[in-house]
Amino acid sequence: MAITIKSEREIELMKEAGVILAKVHQELGHALKPGMSTWEVDKLADEMIRSYNCLPSFKGYNGYPGSVCVSINEEVVHGIPTKDRIIKDGDIVSLDIGVIHKGYQSDAARTHGVGNITEEARLLIERTRQSFFEGLKVASEGHHLFEISAAIGDYAESFGYGVVRDLVGHGIGTNMHEDPQIPNFRQLLRGPKLRAGMTLAIEPMINAGTWEVEFDTYGDGWSVVSADGSLSSHYENTILITTGRPEILTLTEEEIAEGLYDRLCPIK
Repeated sequence: MAITIKSEREIELMKEAGVILAKVHQELGHALKPGMSTWEVDKLADEMIRSYNCLPSFKGYNGYPGSVCVSINEEVVHGIPTKDRIIKDGDIVSLDIGVIHKGYQSDAARTHGVGNITEEARLLIERTRQSFFEGLKVASEGHHLFEISAAIGDYAESFGYGVVRDLVGHGIGTNMHEDPQIPNFRQLLRGPKLRAGMTLAIEPMINAGTWEVEFDTYGDGWSVVSADGSLSSHYENTILITTGRPEILTLTEEEIAEGLYDRLCPIK
């Protein structure tokens, strides 16, 4: 396993990529509404990304046709945008987006409730996000990679949720997927030691029911859904490992101003 340590210049470029992606997520999240097709969401995302002189990471990646993965309700990840997939009131919609900025990548996902969602859905979204921040509490130099996995999984499973095991987080840099792989559930080993300068995409994918998933359910070669049809939520950020508290590179100015990081991951 070759985990790259980024230089100061590389980190600066990845921070720029993260700020841009955070803005795209914010704008796209505000635009979501009942009646939109997932194709419209994708078109809007593509236009936003290119307006910042960036490229959408996902477009054409291993043949993926969209610029954003739009996954609704029981869809875990990799939902392909289409004109006939319409977002309805009460849906939860996961948006997974990546941008390439001057050769460097950022990757982040958010799950949004559209209109009037159920309490079950609201809690799933909230707790999936919190599971990310639980993992962040042990994401600093000197800790081990799989401490992050254990913290995420233990928190989510305490609510009876299924933590998806067939899909994991990853390193990120000039390539969208780099070493290491980052599971979201407890491992037998501790994994490699974390070092300052590592950049990671940590992304809990949590189902309200079973952890098991089905691939290619729609015959499109991409969509992954919960095996029991239960709701699924996805939350992801690109982070930088430091000697102290990790830096989240894909938060919006609004999220920073409201103290999201401090509130969900208090400084000790």
